[in-house]
Amino acid sequence: MGADTILTLDNVVSGYGKMTILNGTTAAIRRAAITTVIGPNGAGKSTMFKTVFGLLGARTGRITFDGADTTRCTPRQMLDRGMCYVPQGRNIFPELSVRHNLELGGVAMPDQSRLGARIEAMMARFPILREKAAAQASTLSGGQQKLLEVARGLLLDPKLMLIDEPSIGLSPLMVQEVFAILKDLRDKGVTILLIEQNAKQALEMSDYGLVLEQGQARIEDAAGNVLSDPRIAQLFLGGGLAPAQQVA
Repeated sequence: MGADTILTLDNVVSGYGKMTILNGTTAAIRRAAITTVIGPNGAGKSTMFKTVFGLLGARTGRITFDGADTTRCTPRQMLDRGMCYVPQGRNIFPELSVRHNLELGGVAMPDQSRLGARIEAMMARFPILREKAAAQASTLSGGQQKLLEVARGLLLDPKLMLIDEPSIGLSPLMVQEVFAILKDLRDKGVTILLIEQNAKQALEMSDYGLVLEQGQARIEDAAGNVLSDPRIAQLFLGGGLAPAQQVA
């Protein structure tokens, strides 16, 4: 694995029951960069994330994270190694306060004496969470709930964040805020691996793009090159880039 690569998948096969979704996926994710994973429904994007994080076992192939073989690691082991996963949808404890949600996010910290300081750091990074610290998480707006999820993931000071569809249900203004936060994290050295329904907008703020089709990585390239590739406009990005070639 090269010095600028933090995560590799080598011919990974994975799926659910008898169904194979990842069909020999091979990819290399660059360190301290934002990589957006795109592809049609069923291409294996979320399955890739779950397999990398240990929620779903790889049947064959090899996964390497930060220089170590993590193919058989559990989610807890991946957390300990510096990877966090923010799945699609709302994944908070709605009846608990914002602060209690953050405290639960820190239960995996090996040094619990640091938890208070890490929570304060998240409150400083996301002032709205400090303002709403005592409120039930269910009373937050959709965008505020997404910020809470991101903050909870950052408690463990991860090297790599897997984020699945962060913009679902958010206003355009809040989407811009979330993307700005991701770019700021990248600038501070955190690697971001992203799945995003608004592929064009995500690629515009990304460093790299990874195109999955039928469980295989078809294209890995700089995000600008992926955006300008006519095959991508036709197959994955809809009419925004090439209206005449829009595919239903």
